[in-house]
Amino acid sequence: MQGGFYPTDQAKTQVRVNEFVRGVYNWMAIGLALTGTVAYFTVNNPTVFSFVLRTFIILVIAELALVFSVSARIQKMKATTATALFLIYSALNGATLSILLARYAQATIASAFFICAASFLALSIFGWTTKRDLTGFGSFLFMGLVGIVIASVINIFLGSYGIMMIVSYIGVLVFAGLTAYDTQKLKMMALSQPAGLDASVVRKGTILGALQLYLDFILMFQYLLIILGNNRR
Repeated sequence: MQGGFYPTDQAKTQVRVNEFVRGVYNWMAIGLALTGTVAYFTVNNPTVFSFVLRTFIILVIAELALVFSVSARIQKMKATTATALFLIYSALNGATLSILLARYAQATIASAFFICAASFLALSIFGWTTKRDLTGFGSFLFMGLVGIVIASVINIFLGSYGIMMIVSYIGVLVFAGLTAYDTQKLKMMALSQPAGLDASVVRKGTILGALQLYLDFILMFQYLLIILGNNRR
């Protein structure tokens, strides 16, 4: 009897995993599409671009508040609220990203995007398929992330080209590692879902996963853009 039921249970588990992962990547794609649309509109609208320049610090603070709010309080939110906050964050990030995009040629932006997309895909596949436990890399990558933040803040005052490039190269490596790490964590999250889980809980899980992978992608793209853009000058 158990042998007869096992394939069915396994198939049901696989369906839940597939639906969860599909939801994560679908919301991530929606977030990236919204970011790209807002960035394109902002760059090509002088009035809006000028407004973003004037309010840049406020917008960045709002973005950070949204990220911390979704990450820390998602279990206490309604699924619709978490979804809305993720979309608002994606739109705000598109507005602030436009300032960076305006500095580089379209060919450079396209190159950075396709390199980032190909790298992200390869790293996601690695993170999903590897048998190696990547948990131990989490603290190492987090330390790298903290180092990037500290160096970036210091460089605001120093304005050093060398520090900017070093931070960019390290940033690509850190977020490449985080892509594989977060993908494996996402896989574990999907496999550990109990049967009959409430749809709103599943949605919140997909939004949190989408936010993590969105951040890995968009930050790796930004650092690649800086590297490619400055190397071509």
